[in-house]
Amino acid sequence: MMRTTYLLLKYTAILIWSSFVVLPFLWALTTSFKTAHGITSGATYIPWLQYEPSLEGWKVLVRTGGAGINIVQPYISSMVVTVGASLISLALGTLAAYGLSRFTYRLGFIKNSDIRFFFISQRIMPPIVLAIPFFLMLQYFGLLDSIIGLIIVYIALLLPIATWVMVDFFNNILREIDEMATIDGCNPIGAFFRVILPNSLPGIVVAGLFCLIFGWNDFFFAFILTFTKTQLLPVAVVALNSSVTPWWSLSASALVSVAPLVIIAFVVERFLSSGNMAGAIR
Repeated sequence: MMRTTYLLLKYTAILIWSSFVVLPFLWALTTSFKTAHGITSGATYIPWLQYEPSLEGWKVLVRTGGAGINIVQPYISSMVVTVGASLISLALGTLAAYGLSRFTYRLGFIKNSDIRFFFISQRIMPPIVLAIPFFLMLQYFGLLDSIIGLIIVYIALLLPIATWVMVDFFNNILREIDEMATIDGCNPIGAFFRVILPNSLPGIVVAGLFCLIFGWNDFFFAFILTFTKTQLLPVAVVALNSSVTPWWSLSASALVSVAPLVIIAFVVERFLSSGNMAGAIR
């Protein structure tokens, strides 16, 4: 009886949470195929039966001119900036995190914990605090309104996240693994690349996901630091809005925007399973 009650409550909670997550996507999907009349006529979800579907919301996304905006180029630019900045941030952050986890640094009263807090404090500051320094820096180097300039800015934003996540992950890896690698003839660098890094895949995946999510969803710096030559996807989506909110095209653009993150989450989910360190110590 107790087990039946437990299973009933468990699956009820799962069903409620799943509905909470899925229903907004269902609303956006059905809205993207509606016209203005279909949206104002009330809550309807079944095409051909409750409303006449239309592809106008999707056509706007690839149409140039006053009646639409072509998001193909902003989409590609967002992918280049986000993936490029995430990979560089992940590489540098992993190295920095391993150093902070395995070695002790001291400069006066500054210790490892202070360095870790310095990294994460970069994310505590409001973005507006960094807007003017970033703008002036990119202007000085001639990188305003460019892919390279945005990648540099995004590295500064994502590196603290990658370092913070990976430090905690490396701290949970037994130091005996490093010692075993040293006994087998590896120096600290060899132990890191040949032993620790292959066993750190779940942590790298988590840190990479955080970097991709924060980079892909950023609007503030993509808006402040670009003008006409370069435009990222969040800015292009906002440009769809007008005096009359085009819910059909905004819904379509929202689905297109979130699709890469959903696909990546499904692909890398298998790397997040526990037990990756099993057998690492002899």
